[in-house]
Formats: sequence, structure tokens, C-alpha cells
Amino acid sequence: MTIETNQLESEVVPMLTQISVAIIAVAFAVLAFFLIKTLKAATVSLDKVTQTLQDVQETIDELSYEVKQTIRHTNDITVDVQHKMKQIDPVMDTVRNLGEALSEVTYAVKEVSSGVVSKFKQSRMERKKPQPIQQAAQPMTPQERTFQSYDSVYNESKASNPGKWLSYVDMAVGLWSKFRRQKARY
Repeated sequence: MTIETNQLESEVVPMLTQISVAIIAVAFAVLAFFLIKTLKAATVSLDKVTQTLQDVQETIDELSYEVKQTIRHTNDITVDVQHKMKQIDPVMDTVRNLGEALSEVTYAVKEVSSGVVSKFKQSRMERKKPQPIQQAAQPMTPQERTFQSYDSVYNESKASNPGKWLSYVDMAVGLWSKFRRQKARY
């Protein structure tokens, strides 16, 4: 039996070796097949990723160009607005000066009107006062009559001439306006 077992062993061992080698070869072939299939799928995926990255890069390039254009337009608009604001500054100064002048004119007119009203009231009150009855007038000397006529002419014209005062106010407002314009130029 030993011979037979030896002989059997000598035939079986190479055959088992051949079968093992055949199984290893088939397993390696299957492994290589699936590995090749996986690598091809990875290659397709990488190609798609590359294409997507190229599309994204093109989109970014287009957007960056548009963003640069938008920034340039915004800068141009900003410069234009600043230029126009500098042109409007004198107008705004003029409006402010006009407001101040109108305020001062309003104040002056208020003062004039209150003065005229008070003068009018005062003259009404003087008219309402009863005049004292003059006793028989004593004869005046020619010099006294001259003084009286001068007093009646000059004193009455000073008291009843509010138009002259108004002309002074008009002149003052005109001078003030010229002063403001001169000040605005410098």
C-alpha cells in the first residue's frame, strides 16, 4: 500500500498543483476583468469630472469678465455722481444763502410792519385825545410866528414820513443781498 499511495500521491500532487494553478489563473483573470471594468468606469467618471471642471472654469471666466465690466460701470457712475454733486454744491449754497436772506427779510418786514402798526396806533391815539381849548391867543411877535411855522413844517414832516424809513429798509436789504452774493462767490 505504500507503493500505491506513493504512486497515487505522486500523480495527485502534480494534478492538484495544476488544478490550483488553473484556479489561481481563473481567479486572477476574473480579478483582472473586474479590475479593468472598474478602472474603465473610473476613467469615464474622471473624464466627466474633467469636462465639468472645464465648464465651470469657462463659466467663472465669463462671470469674472461680466463682474469686471459691472465694477467699471459702477466706478464710472460713481465718478459721474461725484462730479454732478460738485456742480450742485454752489446751487445748494445759494439755496442756503437764499433761505438765510429770506429769513432776514422776513424779520425786517416783521419789524417794519410792527413799527408801522405801532405808529398807526399811536397816531390814532393822538387823534382821539381831546385837544385842549385854546384860550384867546395872545398876539405873537413876528419872530415867534416864524419859529412856529418852521416847527410846524419840519416837525410834522419828520413825524409823518414812514415812506422814507421803508426806503432805508429796502436799501439795507439790497445791500445785504449784494453782500451775500459777494460772499458766496468767494
